[in-house]
Amino acid sequence: MKTRRSFLQKASISALALSLPTIPMISYSKTQSDPLFNQDEKPLRVAIMGLGSYGTRVAQAMKDCKRAKLVGLVSGTPSKIESWKKEHNIEDKNCYNYENFDQIKDNPDIDAVYVITPNGLHKEHSIRAAKAGKHVICEKPMATTVADAAEMISVCDQMGVKLLIGYRMHFEANTLEVVRKRRAGEFGEIKFFQGLSGFIIGDPTQWRLDPVLSGGGAMMDIGIYSINGARYMIGSEPLWVTAQEVKTDPVKFKEGIDETIIFQMGFPNEVVASCLSTYSMNYLDKFYLNGTKGFAEMQPSTGYGPIEGRTHESPLDNPHVTHQTTQMDQMAAMILDGKEAEIPVDGREGLKDMRIIEAIFEAAKTGEKVALV
Repeated sequence: MKTRRSFLQKASISALALSLPTIPMISYSKTQSDPLFNQDEKPLRVAIMGLGSYGTRVAQAMKDCKRAKLVGLVSGTPSKIESWKKEHNIEDKNCYNYENFDQIKDNPDIDAVYVITPNGLHKEHSIRAAKAGKHVICEKPMATTVADAAEMISVCDQMGVKLLIGYRMHFEANTLEVVRKRRAGEFGEIKFFQGLSGFIIGDPTQWRLDPVLSGGGAMMDIGIYSINGARYMIGSEPLWVTAQEVKTDPVKFKEGIDETIIFQMGFPNEVVASCLSTYSMNYLDKFYLNGTKGFAEMQPSTGYGPIEGRTHESPLDNPHVTHQTTQMDQMAAMILDGKEAEIPVDGREGLKDMRIIEAIFEAAKTGEKVALV
């Protein structure tokens, strides 16, 4: 069985913030002189909610973190709790199920909850964590509707806690290098972006093919990479979308589950993005950015392994660091120290992607261009 997780790990070779201001880059080198990784500073103490395949990946990556530490677990499967407790040396008092989870409000040893449950549960679980006074890190997509995403932001604001979305690519070194070059004008006037995101999904009974739990098909799962990527690569916000849907297997890809969507986004200054999101083709993990003075090409562009690519001048050759390790250390610095991410990862960033996704679904259904402003 191939899932998005295994695909991105093994076979990956293939996005609505405002124009991003130039701000100092956060260093990712783990040196004693780097204040981000000062061993005397307390770590962000994190509980993972949802102990599935991606939760496992995050937990393993956190073993190498300097500012973030896994200290708590939330799962509806007792056997997982037991095995994770042993592997990660988690105390009994920091373990919860979905029924008693709200008691985490009385636990001063947990600072944040990383929600890695199915998309359709993100709103409930994130709001419960926020109402318990814990900072929230939520996997993308942050919700299944714009309304739910907005409510999550509102509750976190009311409770005075951070809401961060698991945009791991926003901390990846080669990705940041391309964004930095674009901001510096090295590609000239940006004209075009292409994003290809897809793989062949396996088990037809999995939650990603359940409309209630997933909120959609390939677009929610993998197409969001091209949406988000277009935004940070181009550096502005889309004004409109058009889309066309193709469905070859209406049994596997039932109503509410998109199989393949080809979509276009129009940006200011007549910049166009042309993208593909699919559950029916492998080896699609590619970004291409074209400007009047040069280009950047990344393939793979969002996979778990090393991100590879080149510009018109040279290869992208920053050393690979496990994305989730970097992400969690940087998010710890954001929560504990007030650091700013070079590419936003807050709830409002996630809300922007949700608005685009809803517009793409509308455009695919109606055949009409849908305005975003």
